[in-house]
Parts: sequence; structure tokens; C-alpha cells
Amino acid sequence: MENITRFIETKLRLKVNREKSKVDRPWRIKYLGFSFYYAKGKVETRVHPKSIEKFKDKVRTITSRSNAMSMETRYLKLKQIIRGWINYFKIANMGKIVQTLDKWIRRRIRMCYWKQWKKIKTKHDNLVKLGIENYKAWEVPNSRNSYWRISDTPILHIALNNKTLERLGYSSLSSVYC
Repeated sequence: MENITRFIETKLRLKVNREKSKVDRPWRIKYLGFSFYYAKGKVETRVHPKSIEKFKDKVRTITSRSNAMSMETRYLKLKQIIRGWINYFKIANMGKIVQTLDKWIRRRIRMCYWKQWKKIKTKHDNLVKLGIENYKAWEVPNSRNSYWRISDTPILHIALNNKTLERLGYSSLSSVYC
């Protein structure tokens, strides 16, 4: 650390903040939200886990069940957050992370719809409108499972599939990333 600090301050004439600066292995350092790793003899970049958690916290606040906003407003805010996050971290390798986060966000959206429908009859009617057979549409609304557990059921996956969510206004992480 001393050698590097001396070089930067004397030769480059830059000021080093000793509280923030550190010297360590590349894969142990978080730098501007990025982390580094070795792959096939080269150093590659990825999104640091703390940055992913901060992104998930932002999505949680928007898709919170107690957050009383219309789905259109929710989609607009999600679109802004997703586009900004992807544009910032686009130089990192994040193919699998994008898929995992996209699946998680869609589940959160399904949970919001389920909470928004409130009554059993409304849930049934909306499931039937979305193409679920009548007898199957009665199974899930009568369940006592939590909103989060129901958001991962096959019936809700069929009713609110990826194409339906895109048609309703959700722009996925994958579509923005690619």
C-alpha cells in the first residue's frame, strides 16, 4: 500500500484517500459495484452481490403488497429502475444473474396481482379471463397459502405467463439486457 501510495502521490501528483483505498486480491474487492474474477486466464467483471441486494431492495419497495399504486405506475417505475441498472452494469458478465432476477421480479408481480384481486370470486373470475378452466380456477383462490407461495403456483404461472406480463406492460430484464 505504501509503495503504491507513494508512486501515485509523487509521480502522478494525485491525492490518495487512505480510508477508502486498499490493496487486495481482485476477487475480494468491490469497486463501484463491480467485482472481479478469473476466467480462462483473464480477469472478468461481474456485479457484486451487495449491488444485487440493493437492486432487489429497490424492486421490493415498488412491488410491496402494501404499496398502493396502480400496476401501470408500478410497471413504469420498474422499467426505469431496470433500464438504469442494466445500463450501469452492462459491461459485467451477468447472463445468469439477469435470468434469476427476471424470474424473481415476475413472481413479485404475480404476487401483486394476487393481492390486488382480493376476494375469492374476483380471483376466480380473473383466472378464468386469463384462460384457466373453471374447476381449476376455484382451487387456488380457496387456498390459505400466503401471497408469496401462491405466486409460484403452476396455475398462476399459466394465467400470468411471461407473454401476458409483457402485454400488460412489464419489460423484462432479459429484453433490456439483450
